[in-house]
Amino acid sequence: MGLSASSKPLPIQEGQPWEMKTPADIISTVEFNHTGELLATGDKGGRVVIFQREPESKNAPHSQGEYDVYSTFQSHEPEFDYLKSLEIEEKINKIKWLPQQNAAHSLLSTNDKTIKLWKITERDKRPEGYNLKDEEGKLKDLSTVTSLQVPVLKPMDLMVEVSPRRIFANGHTYHINSISVNSDCETYMSADDLRINLWHLAITDRSFNIVDIKPANMEDLTEVITASEFHPHHCNLFVYSSSKGSLRLCDMRAAALCDKHSKLFEEPEDPSNRSFFSEIISSVSDVKFSHSGRYMLTRDYLTVKVWDLNMEARPIETYQVHDYLRSKLCSLYENDCIFDKFECAWNGSDSVIMTGAYNNFFRMFDRNTKRDVTLEASRESSKPRAVLKPRRVCVGGKRRRDDISVDSLDFTKKILHTAWHPAENIIAIAATNNLYIFQDKVNSEMH
Repeated sequence: MGLSASSKPLPIQEGQPWEMKTPADIISTVEFNHTGELLATGDKGGRVVIFQREPESKNAPHSQGEYDVYSTFQSHEPEFDYLKSLEIEEKINKIKWLPQQNAAHSLLSTNDKTIKLWKITERDKRPEGYNLKDEEGKLKDLSTVTSLQVPVLKPMDLMVEVSPRRIFANGHTYHINSISVNSDCETYMSADDLRINLWHLAITDRSFNIVDIKPANMEDLTEVITASEFHPHHCNLFVYSSSKGSLRLCDMRAAALCDKHSKLFEEPEDPSNRSFFSEIISSVSDVKFSHSGRYMLTRDYLTVKVWDLNMEARPIETYQVHDYLRSKLCSLYENDCIFDKFECAWNGSDSVIMTGAYNNFFRMFDRNTKRDVTLEASRESSKPRAVLKPRRVCVGGKRRRDDISVDSLDFTKKILHTAWHPAENIIAIAATNNLYIFQDKVNSEMH
């Protein structure tokens, strides 16, 4: 993300935040499609909202198009599992777009138990002049039809129709935490705490279990699956992360059940940093392959790490997200914040990485210059079209004018979900129940 010199603020300007009000409106996932023209968000109320990028206006040809609401639909409803006497939340855990095959768009959305495939189509013409039907669609009296006419297509107001195409149910005993579409465009996988299943997009009544880490005796359980993703280019490779901080790269060509991994990526723990919280904060909450497929990005509680697929022993880069929280782990454990699952994202060229933090802060790290910046997604600090100013957290001692003390951070404001446009410097930030879209001003001036 064109990180500028320290004397200048990062040249990102803010799009209009899209705000919602109730707890059901808290955004739970954000995902750009493969072109970046569409952006989907899911929320705790089971709704999916799709935003479309408006074309550049003729009056200002150099300005970037804004994202406006394109379609809203109810994806999941609350359910009840009568066998286990459990409520199944409608909350959308993940959304994944399928590569576009025709004029329609398709996406997968999932709650804890059920994955659904949705088709999004546009209609801006309607047929008129039927021979056997009247204007309202009722059948005419055949005796009144004395001549034949050719039906014509007349323009109409654009209608966006969303229809359910498939429902993939009964595949998981535990809560689904990840879905990932394969590069073969025919299959996808879904992961819960203990198992990963492989589905064919055309078959809903069965899936193939490709990873099962459930022990014979649940008392022997030591780790759970936290995230998984297919390799962007090799349809046989996928990775999954665990609560113990390890990554396992699996090759589906080796065996039908990938319980034996091809590679294990694990960083040995520094004994000097060992504490009661070590195991909790080392749990990987997100893993993402780089666009090139050469690297993996992982997020744990305090850091983001870049791993090279050819080097298993340790990450090639480690970035501290909010190291100033190390002294506050005890209170973060007591208020359950230590279990928050932050996501991470690559920019289109794999040169900059982004992840969220508390106080509505999000962090960016430039892998080439090793510069990093903290920015804030809030209505108060920035108006539309305003340039965001870098923020600094002060741990103690002297404070600059705009610094914020670590003791005054708001842990209820957290940025867990972020997404980066696949080609341009446009990012989407979910700040609880606000969606912010930021774009690089320098980039837009160069177009």
